[in-house]
Amino acid sequence: METANLIWGLIFSSVGIGYFIYGRKQSNLVARYCGIALILYPYLITNTLALVAVGVVLMLTPRFVEL
Repeated sequence: METANLIWGLIFSSVGIGYFIYGRKQSNLVARYCGIALILYPYLITNTLALVAVGVVLMLTPRFVEL
């Protein structure tokens, strides 16, 4: 189970770096903060299903929320 967490954490952190860079260049606060959250949250969640669920929600948030 720890291998799955490591791989999912790597995937979501990589997407988070992309969101952060995009949010910084486009001055999009939602994408920037979701990127930071995607980078940091895998350190806090140990359950694989919860890790994937939170990651998907954070990835979809900039699509539906605009400030």
